[in-house]
Amino acid sequence: MVSPYDELPRTPANFVALSPLRYLERAAYIYPDQDAIIHGSRHISWRQTYQRCRQFAHQLQQLGIKKNDTVSVLLPNIPAMVEAHFAVPMAGAVLNTLNTRLDAKTIAFMLEHAETKVLLVDPEFTAVAQEALALIDQEIYIIDVADAEYDGVSAAIGQIEYEDWLAQGDDQFEWSLPGDEWDAISLSYTSGTTGNPKGVVYHHRGAYINAASNIIACGMKPRAMYLWTLPLFHCNGWCFAWTMAANGGTNICLRKIDPELIFKLIAAHKVDYFCGAPIVLSMLINTPEEQKTQFDHRVEVMVAGAAPPAAIIEGMRNIGINVTHVYGLTETYGPSALCASQAGWSELSIQEQAQLHSRQGVPYPLQDGMKVLDPETMLPVKNDGQTMGEIMFRGNIVMKGYLKNPEATAEAFAGGWFHTGDLAVCQPDGYAKITDRSKDVIISGGENISSLEVEEVLYQHPAVMTAAVVAKPDPRWQEVPCAFIELKAGKQATPEEIIEFCKQHLARFKVPKDVVITEIPKTSTGKLQKFVLRDWAKERSAGEFS
Repeated sequence: MVSPYDELPRTPANFVALSPLRYLERAAYIYPDQDAIIHGSRHISWRQTYQRCRQFAHQLQQLGIKKNDTVSVLLPNIPAMVEAHFAVPMAGAVLNTLNTRLDAKTIAFMLEHAETKVLLVDPEFTAVAQEALALIDQEIYIIDVADAEYDGVSAAIGQIEYEDWLAQGDDQFEWSLPGDEWDAISLSYTSGTTGNPKGVVYHHRGAYINAASNIIACGMKPRAMYLWTLPLFHCNGWCFAWTMAANGGTNICLRKIDPELIFKLIAAHKVDYFCGAPIVLSMLINTPEEQKTQFDHRVEVMVAGAAPPAAIIEGMRNIGINVTHVYGLTETYGPSALCASQAGWSELSIQEQAQLHSRQGVPYPLQDGMKVLDPETMLPVKNDGQTMGEIMFRGNIVMKGYLKNPEATAEAFAGGWFHTGDLAVCQPDGYAKITDRSKDVIISGGENISSLEVEEVLYQHPAVMTAAVVAKPDPRWQEVPCAFIELKAGKQATPEEIIEFCKQHLARFKVPKDVVITEIPKTSTGKLQKFVLRDWAKERSAGEFS
């Protein structure tokens, strides 16, 4: 027998697809004259942003862009990057934000794998873009994005400049919501811990929900001022471009990390929130006093990539900034957990607070589930702070899957949970704490570096017999790659020569900062003992290794 409750129909009147595009439409309607974007001396209102995004979307359709086509952008945090987060999906396409720190070979792989149809390029990155394009046989429409805040010299490589192209678009373009909230909205690539990077696909529903989840997690006030210290190419800026539209706030753009400028912007615009890696916070703390513009309001920062040490928490507090530790992955739209503060924590010593805040914590407000599970039994581990399991997520802010990689998708979702690969314990208060990273990822300045990728390059050196790369603690970058090398019999190479070799094959941030030529410890079966090497790297960091 059918219940009368079940007989009530789903109709266009009571059910629509969730999409962050509605946030933009609403912000333009309610706050038309308020600043949506500030970039240097340039101010763009929400009305203008909505009009520009409609022009952008119209122009994409004029180029023949249709549903599920990929539009890639190689841009810093400038207005066009914010606009792309709305305009590309308004055209039905999928936004692919490329990491501007990558080498040409990796960018070429991503453009080819994504089957990119249109590429927007900032003048700072035209050289690497041109090099990447030369590596692939693919027709891509190139748009140059000029920026008055860029003071470098670069030649145009595109068919047209962004503002000229935009001006030809219809600012009243009638866009449509996705037919299904499960439709893809964006594509981001992982750091490539095993082989080539994997393409992580987000859907409209997840983007909508995590944008709202950010507001709850931050306790964000209406019409907030948000400073873009976090690259928008990182998990779509942790969804904060969509968050700020939902909030009706203001995006304050920042081309590159400049501590003195950050202090000026915080003071001038009464910045309420920003996000980033611990390296950004460390740079702010260590900024010379004469470069620190004073401000008299409270600022909140979300930090991820590595746990904030006591010195960071105390140093930021001393300059009026409160730190919240969040945790997530590319596959979870950025932050999917946070170390939520409890009453009484602020009364503890800084060292005790740092221990509590170093944990990955509890589920993000709108994430359905986060648990530390035994990957063999898929049962929760004991809350004893000792029994190790794997952090797993499930819910609406988990990726749609890996593009063109059904095997990896199935493996990641085995047992109905997303497997992070991060090994952790669950402490008595229910907070999770990572104890090791099973994928050998080095987190340097907020960037994920695959030790396997660096090792592959090292093995290409003619003198290298064995190579092992581990994370070495670093006061500035939190972690940097440290390479241990065994040379082939009769071969010679210095650490400096090996570093120079790596610079020719890797993005600069992936190049080992320390190379040690030594005998590498192994098990009886010949497996490299990386846990020993990690200890050696820590000793080298402390100046004790010889």
